[in-house]
Amino acid sequence: MKRFAALIGAIGISVLMTAPALANSLVATSPIAGATLKVAPSAVTITVEITPMDMGNEITVTDPGGRRVDDGTLTVAENDIIIGMKPITESGAYKVSYNIISEMDVPLVGSFIFNFSSSTISTPEEQVVPSTPTKVQGSDFGTNLFVIGLLVASFTVLITLALYARKIFKER
Repeated sequence: MKRFAALIGAIGISVLMTAPALANSLVATSPIAGATLKVAPSAVTITVEITPMDMGNEITVTDPGGRRVDDGTLTVAENDIIIGMKPITESGAYKVSYNIISEMDVPLVGSFIFNFSSSTISTPEEQVVPSTPTKVQGSDFGTNLFVIGLLVASFTVLITLALYARKIFKER
């Protein structure tokens, strides 16, 4: 019985001592990763799951030749990080590299590519309409089930430890 109680205690402590893992993730990008654009973007927006810090983030945009084409103005607005762009005219693949820092989390580092295809004929009626990044719709069922399972397990361990402590105090 003592071994069983010790096992339950050890499991309880390991469950209770395990901190929830925070993991920031990319939610959306504008322009969309892999998209081919006919109109040059004036900015690149990266949306993340956990609100980034106001300082310390880095986003760079390079052209097909490896030259930086972002203007260096980085803005954090809630979960969006926006970097301004210089006017681009060269067709090809543009690489966006990012290093995003959130409080109490490891940096989110990565990159994506979008393509720009400059049109040879330009019409004066063409207007740039800014687009907002689309939010990724997903199910939180698995996460909710995991958290509920942890709560049930911790409650079970709590009851077991309380009963064991009660037994020990009765024997004294």
